[in-house]
Amino acid sequence: MFRSEDFPDLVLGMDARDDAAVWRLDGERSLVVTTDFFTPVVDDAYDFGAIAAANALSDLYAMGADPIFALNLAAMPTDLPADIVGEILRGGAEKVREAGAVIAGGHTIQDREPKYGLVALGLCRTDLLLTKAGAKPGDLLVLTKPLGMGVTTTALKNGLANAQDVQEATAWMKRLNAPAAALARAHGLRAATDITGFGLLGHGWEMAQASGVRLRIFGRSVPILDGARRYAKLGTFPGGSTDNRNYFGSRVSLSPAIPPEQAMLLFDAQTSGGLLLPIPPSVASAFVANALEREIPLWPIGRVEEGQGILVVDESMEKGDGGLTTSEVRP
Repeated sequence: MFRSEDFPDLVLGMDARDDAAVWRLDGERSLVVTTDFFTPVVDDAYDFGAIAAANALSDLYAMGADPIFALNLAAMPTDLPADIVGEILRGGAEKVREAGAVIAGGHTIQDREPKYGLVALGLCRTDLLLTKAGAKPGDLLVLTKPLGMGVTTTALKNGLANAQDVQEATAWMKRLNAPAAALARAHGLRAATDITGFGLLGHGWEMAQASGVRLRIFGRSVPILDGARRYAKLGTFPGGSTDNRNYFGSRVSLSPAIPPEQAMLLFDAQTSGGLLLPIPPSVASAFVANALEREIPLWPIGRVEEGQGILVVDESMEKGDGGLTTSEVRP
């Protein structure tokens, strides 16, 4: 039987709800390890590879780690043309290189449907580790990418998405969370998570539980992809979004004034989503100023309070709700 106390260098493992495993290497550094892979979410092979890589690397950034190398995980049909497989792998390799790391190997098997992702490894200073347990009452909540990737890519699969909306979603999914993570470390933040398969409310609930706090989210301030509201009304959500609503719905408090399609967007299963960052009031102004200077997109969407769980209100953030308004933070 596994016991955490038998492995004193395992800083975070299976008994934590964090985004990656963490192993202490010495008195200063820790190794951060994660893995993720999935079926295609877009039609372009290169973009699929790049998105899958960015998604896997995101767990490292959510923990405050810098990627050092990765291993390919690929499952490919035998009749898939070699040039398409090559484009998937090239997309992943170039995204890993953009992150300052390298593909060092991997494993491939045959399967009926293409699947691709990474085992990703990174290093961090142990004292700068970001976890879901570090949110404190009074913190400002910011999000670094809009929601709506799941509903948009499912609309694409159903032949209902227009090219411009797919292009917008693809650009966001390919975007690395590295700049926002570096800014979080520079300002001494202690908490983060990335918004992926459990959606904003699922991952937010995990943070609230781990930190022993309540998250108040202002529904009208949450950024949404341009076409996502239209697809939400069509109901083109992936199965994971419905699963999120069924599992987390009873664990969060949603204002009855929020339209059903807007509520579902908060549960929408994301691929390579942004970071959810609680920012202490003492550094919020400097953090935002640096983000603007470095052109790092972020949106203030709520605050951390005493209590438990998540409360979503049908309002926009005002000055007194965290010191900033959405209009002051240009995406």
